[in-house]
Amino acid sequence: MPVLNRAAEMQEQVAGWRRHLHEHPEILYDVHVTAAFVADKLRSFGCDTVETGIGRTGVVAIIKGRQGDGPVVGFRADMDALPISETSGKPWASKTPGKAHSCGHDGHTAMLLGAAQYLAETRNFKGSVAVIFQPAEEGGAGALAMVEDGFLDKYSISQVYGMHNSPGLPLGQFAIRKGSVMAAADTFEITINGRGSHAAQPHNSIDPVLTASHVVVALQSIVSRQTDPLHSLVVTVASIHGGEANNVIPDTVKLGGTVRTLLPETRNFAEKRLKEVVQATALAHGASADIIYRRGYPVTFNHDAETDFAAGVAGKVGGANAVDLGMAPHMGAEDFSYMLERRPGAFIFIGNGDTANLHNPAYDFNDEALPYGISYWVTLAETALAA
Repeated sequence: MPVLNRAAEMQEQVAGWRRHLHEHPEILYDVHVTAAFVADKLRSFGCDTVETGIGRTGVVAIIKGRQGDGPVVGFRADMDALPISETSGKPWASKTPGKAHSCGHDGHTAMLLGAAQYLAETRNFKGSVAVIFQPAEEGGAGALAMVEDGFLDKYSISQVYGMHNSPGLPLGQFAIRKGSVMAAADTFEITINGRGSHAAQPHNSIDPVLTASHVVVALQSIVSRQTDPLHSLVVTVASIHGGEANNVIPDTVKLGGTVRTLLPETRNFAEKRLKEVVQATALAHGASADIIYRRGYPVTFNHDAETDFAAGVAGKVGGANAVDLGMAPHMGAEDFSYMLERRPGAFIFIGNGDTANLHNPAYDFNDEALPYGISYWVTLAETALAA
């Protein structure tokens, strides 16, 4: 079963929605205009229920099949943009300085809206589809906010599925894997406390700059010498701040960074060892260290049966050779993980063709991918909820 004819016919209309959203990006939970646009479309399609304000600004709509009662499956799209100044040069480029849809959430939203319109027209299934439009994926944990508002239980959603575009993956292709598909993302802030002095008299100091330099190097030993090389771990120190003059050794230096892992046991080990290594390295130099370690999004974990099912559906849309079931996991993070912790489901990647990378100021979603995404959602619904 290739791209659905109706989905292909909808491409121009859905691309118009997508470009409208692209011109008017909003970030984190401040997606009021976007959410209103989505809710208005869902009401115009004749969805049975449209609820707004879930997880502050999320939207959920229910579409009931015409073949009787049955389970409810949930499909999720994210709505928020990034704090980036766009350089794509497209006619529909962002009109809001400092904000841009540089991750394709406009495309995700448009594809799910297109699927919702299709499903509301045909209703060729038994049970119900919940279409979920989420704020604040980019660092705000909007998925967790929606989950904590109780929508999964309220609408008796039994399975959840998500999708993300993938630049470089050819149009019509999909990629997925069982188990850990995206990493847990934690952050840390380290303050090295020393004693300042004149730069010409370092013996009178406890140099936090030197200590911080040793800390940066020592942290890499957690990855290179203390972790099984088959258990993915990334420890990145991304910022160092200390001192104001080139002839003064400061009292303190601050470090900040991130830890990425694919396994819960690796995550626990990395947090424990980071704290130990920092404290021991500081002590070895006569300094002390204060550490703030924050756990962020958990591992995005695809459930086995649902992954096989999603891959089979993608194969119907793209063809027998269109699905990579052995994709390498991404070390980026995704808050759809919170929904997958509560319900079985799967997260799949859809080809976006030859575009700029995600989070690049020149990125723009490829509208040629829209019919594939719409077809995937529709086929997923009609297959999962077949009479």
